[in-house]
Amino acid sequence: MRFFVSALFSLVIFSYAAAFDPLDPNGNITIKWDIMSWTPDGYVAVVTLNNFQMYRHIMSPGWTLGWTWARREVIWSAVGAQATEQGDCSRFKGNIPHCCKRNPTFVDLLPGVPYNQQFTNCCKGGVLGAWGQDPSAAVSAFQLSVGSAGTSNRTVRLPRNFTLLGPGPGYTCGRARVVPPTIFLTPDRRRKTQALMTWNVTCTYSQILARKYPSCCVSLSSFYNDTVIPCPPCTCGCQTKDNCVKSDSKILSTVGVNTPKKDNKPLLQCTRHMCPVRVHWHVQRNYKDYWRVKVSITNFNYRMNYTLWTLVVQHPNLNNVTQVFSFDYKPLVPYESINDTGMFYGLKFFNDQLMEAGPFGNVQSEILLRKDRNAFTLKEGWAFPHKVYFNGDECQLPPPDAYPFLPNSAYQNLLSFSTFISSFIFFLIAIW
Repeated sequence: MRFFVSALFSLVIFSYAAAFDPLDPNGNITIKWDIMSWTPDGYVAVVTLNNFQMYRHIMSPGWTLGWTWARREVIWSAVGAQATEQGDCSRFKGNIPHCCKRNPTFVDLLPGVPYNQQFTNCCKGGVLGAWGQDPSAAVSAFQLSVGSAGTSNRTVRLPRNFTLLGPGPGYTCGRARVVPPTIFLTPDRRRKTQALMTWNVTCTYSQILARKYPSCCVSLSSFYNDTVIPCPPCTCGCQTKDNCVKSDSKILSTVGVNTPKKDNKPLLQCTRHMCPVRVHWHVQRNYKDYWRVKVSITNFNYRMNYTLWTLVVQHPNLNNVTQVFSFDYKPLVPYESINDTGMFYGLKFFNDQLMEAGPFGNVQSEILLRKDRNAFTLKEGWAFPHKVYFNGDECQLPPPDAYPFLPNSAYQNLLSFSTFISSFIFFLIAIW
């Protein structure tokens, strides 16, 4: 198998194994603390979580933020979020703090809480959108009144040991660092105010820390070869195979089978690969000046429906996307983003939900691409993606030597057989 070295482009459809992600090298979640006022025994601060990741968001049950106080600080009150535990507040008489723990843990409030408990950009159940998809949904904030703390820039002590779950493991947070105070504009945008003190904490994601195995896999097929290349066996680990559910199981008819568990444990359909999500890439047609691909995404988790999901496919010809035909959503519009690795082109869904496993747990689209005459070929697996990411996590591709090969005599018969074999292959996928 020959590997092509070229400037790579990506298809991004909206709904790593290391903290450094080549597709999103600057992606992170930044936690910002703005002290807005001093109180007799501490301060009032606004805590803001900004998800600067282009393709990875935080799904339900949402983010969990923790830290360790430098001294014996307490939290008198919280608006827009809440501590999961109050802790031991027995040393206080009269007014009891909201949280007395040395290492508090906070979660977002759920939608629909009373108005007096809400704060700007709060109360979304901890769900954070991806910055590349919707910046306005990539922000969450809450307000704290902190006591038994410093009452000036010189005496306040920064919290330590920040942790972030989103909703599971994978994030590593650095130390809090004092930065220039945040500037705010008044509603009429004619006056600027600023925080009394600001510090930032940066949290980065690692797929290795998040899970031992991949969370998605890729299968391949083409019109010029009747072989469907499935996801490799046990791609996502077979440790859950004893608890998987067959598609015709009576368990699926029980009430509450699709209800997520508190530990977010999946209920997977029994498959060879045991992945929650499979992406199928089918090279469908070959025309004189264009070629067509069909992309299908299947959810095998009966307890999870994906909202605001993202799919990123890396391939050198995806800078020439001409049109996308969607069978599950409204029409698509082009989406373009720039990062340090070059220009990435993509397409964005207006609708953004992938339902749980079952008859509706599948979405698909066809992509029409103009051929790059200097590079296009159906030989040696060139027409298949180089990398695939779902919700920011890299999906496992089959080994290159397993890709559908182009028969020696096929090149003269590609157009005449493409329609028949494409229909036959998708019949196989439907019953597979």
